[in-house]
Amino acid sequence: MPPLDPNDFLSQPDPFTDVPPDHRSGFVAVVGRPNVGKSTLMNAMLGQKVAIVSPRPQTTRNRIAGILTREDCQIVFIDTPGIHKPKHKLGEFMVDEARKALPDADLALWVVDVSKAPRRDDERVAAVLRDQPLPVILAMNKIDITPPDRLLEHAEAYRALVPGVVEDIAVSALKRQGVDALVDVIREHLPPGPRYYPPDQVSDIQERFLAAELIREKALLYLQEEVPHAVAVDLQEFEARESGVIYIFARIFVERESQKGILIGKGGQMIKRIGAEARKEIEAALGRKVYLDLRVKVKPKWRRNPAELRRLGYA
Repeated sequence: MPPLDPNDFLSQPDPFTDVPPDHRSGFVAVVGRPNVGKSTLMNAMLGQKVAIVSPRPQTTRNRIAGILTREDCQIVFIDTPGIHKPKHKLGEFMVDEARKALPDADLALWVVDVSKAPRRDDERVAAVLRDQPLPVILAMNKIDITPPDRLLEHAEAYRALVPGVVEDIAVSALKRQGVDALVDVIREHLPPGPRYYPPDQVSDIQERFLAAELIREKALLYLQEEVPHAVAVDLQEFEARESGVIYIFARIFVERESQKGILIGKGGQMIKRIGAEARKEIEAALGRKVYLDLRVKVKPKWRRNPAELRRLGYA
């Protein structure tokens, strides 16, 4: 075997700095009111699932980075909770998370549900954006369910709320209509720069956090209206066993005994369904077999308790 030549290492391309001369990069804060499709749109732009999604408003509770790397750009999307009028400490944390994403961003991507006229929460988002010295791209989502006459009317109403909108584009995150064009528009408004993350990295979230989020996603999908927002997932154990199986033990918190009964279901059928569906997605994400052990516990008013919020990572 010939001796190693140090020059062989020096000649290797640097994945961070060896980029085309017109390469652009930056951080994009994805903001909007609850339930307009921010996470679905980010997942569509990335081409894979990074953030959990559900039909429920306020599904996203933490800031989550999704990283899109192309030959000509690297875009770091920061998915944020929906901006709304909070009713408890958890809501205050979520709105604060969205606000914190803006000062360090290069661009704001304002996602709206263009099938509907602006609501009070849209006006709250607009007020936050007007306070930031950031270019704003307006992503008018859900064009697949918007009549053409309403599209024009609602688009004008949204544009009027934020004079700083530099571009607007109609998309359907669900149908992937206009998504590639939106990415191209975002790239044009980012500064020249290197890559900040390895080209194959698509998120900054840890495996434990991802597992907890996927459990919560299934609870949001299958539970009745009164229960989902009272759900929190506390991952107690995440351990790789000698067999290669990852053992995960998680407690699902609710606020009332009645919610606990609904979550467990008749004969334990609901919690079994949530566990089975969550396990499939966790295994797909981790590429390994998973044994998932779920228990349900009542934590009265946890969403209003600063100590509980801190322990669960919402502070």
